[in-house]
Amino acid sequence: MAANYRISLVTGPARSGKSEWAEALAAHSGQLVTYIATSQVDPEDVDWQKRVTLHRDRRPDHWQLQEIPIALPAAILSATEQDCLLIDSLGTWLANLLEQDDATWQTTVQSLVESLRQTPSTVILVSEETGWGIVPAYPIGRLFRDRLGYLTRQVGTVADAVYLVVAGYAVDVKVLGNRVDG
Repeated sequence: MAANYRISLVTGPARSGKSEWAEALAAHSGQLVTYIATSQVDPEDVDWQKRVTLHRDRRPDHWQLQEIPIALPAAILSATEQDCLLIDSLGTWLANLLEQDDATWQTTVQSLVESLRQTPSTVILVSEETGWGIVPAYPIGRLFRDRLGYLTRQVGTVADAVYLVVAGYAVDVKVLGNRVDG
């Protein structure tokens, strides 16, 4: 198990094990864990309900749950030094805010980054990697991919650890990698 860091970003492709890794980090934090779900549950979407149930069934009963689809920076700032927040996921949070214009989106990202800098709590954020495949055919898909890449890069700058999870294995790329400035 990895060392306890104050801010950790866990990223990777679909079904890679990133949520399980983030859950393991939270379980080993020794803190009060609050799982922050960023999704907005649609009772008509049976597949999404199955995914939510899978995540719910893995979590210990003593973890708190908060459903925060929009006001993520405020939730982070309200946490205390005793808290460990597990935020799953940044991609879903972005999807909830995708209709923001570029200027508003920039302000939203900066608000999130500032909340991470200011919080005394431990925060573990899960994010998807969507830019490893083809360029989406539709403008909304390209916007989502580009904004998520930018968002994870900004969060990565303030994170103490950035875990890439692939095929069930986690690697801290901040330890092994070099920062790309630009």
